[in-house]
This record gives sequence, C-alpha cells and structure tokens, in this order.
Amino acid sequence: MSVQITMQGTVRADGTLELDDPVAMPEGRVQVTILPIPEPALSRPRRTILDVLDEIHVAQEARGYRGRSIEEMEADEAKQRAEEEEYEERWRAVWRQMTSTPPSEWAEG
Repeated sequence: MSVQITMQGTVRADGTLELDDPVAMPEGRVQVTILPIPEPALSRPRRTILDVLDEIHVAQEARGYRGRSIEEMEADEAKQRAEEEEYEERWRAVWRQMTSTPPSEWAEG
C-alpha cells in the first residue's frame, strides 16, 4: 500500500528538518521531497497609498523637483476656464447663424 503525506516543517540552520506534527506512518525508511513555502502576501507589510505618495515625494525632492505653487495652479485653472468659455462662445455664434435662438442650456440668463 502506497501512502503519501504532505506536511510542513522547518529546515534548521544545521540542515536538520523539524516537522510541525508527528508523521502518521508506520516505522521505516521514507523518501522526502522538500519544497520551500512561499511567504504569503498577506504576512508582508502592505504599502498604503500614503506610503506610495511619500516615496514619490522623497524621490521628487531628491531630484530637485519643486512642484507647482498654488498661484501657478490657479493661473492654469483660470486659463482653462477662459479657453472653455471662448470655445463655448464660438459654438453659440455658430448656433446663432443656424437658428434664431440658442438651445435653452446655452441661453444666457
């Protein structure tokens, strides 16, 4: 009768094998195959989004990146709004050429 048992254990620094549980087999010689157990991903410390953002910030500082100021961001937003308004006004003009009244959502109130 051929019996196969899968167990877990630990290989010690001196090369000996310590099994977690007693072997439920009759006494006698056996063949042993040893495979490392991969460390479960859950046991590793998991990086949070804040960890990643901190790493990005440190890397940017290391290469001298300073980022944009609030004033630069506000200026970009104002420019974007002006471009969008200009675009909408061009379409309003096109619509006025096609019909006598613009659609209600474009009507200025």
